[in-house]
Amino acid sequence: MDITKTVAELKTRPGFIDNVGMILIHNGVVRNWSRKNKANVKALEVTPDYEKIEALRKEYLRHEGIFDIIVEARQGTLQPGDDLLFIIVAGDIREHVKPVLSDLLERIKAEAVAKTEVLSSPAA
Repeated sequence: MDITKTVAELKTRPGFIDNVGMILIHNGVVRNWSRKNKANVKALEVTPDYEKIEALRKEYLRHEGIFDIIVEARQGTLQPGDDLLFIIVAGDIREHVKPVLSDLLERIKAEAVAKTEVLSSPAA
């Protein structure tokens, strides 16, 4: 996703200037270390459930003050530093936008994305 281009397109939508005072963006990136044990990660196998992601997006789109939500999840074998998950939440005020981004991110990660770390072999 080209974040700059996506935000520019979002700003052209009818109703944007009347309904949006904040855009929050999450750009998840593949780490080169595991949260479990800090082991070196050489790749990450990612399988998103796109139907579940869309259902979650629609659920959170109904929250008060939310104008639009854009989600892009990458699939396949990704390397450290690769973009993994983009979430853009546009809405009226921070009290509405911040919790939607936070909650949606946690739900997508818990319910709609399967990941398997490919660890580097230990030095001999």
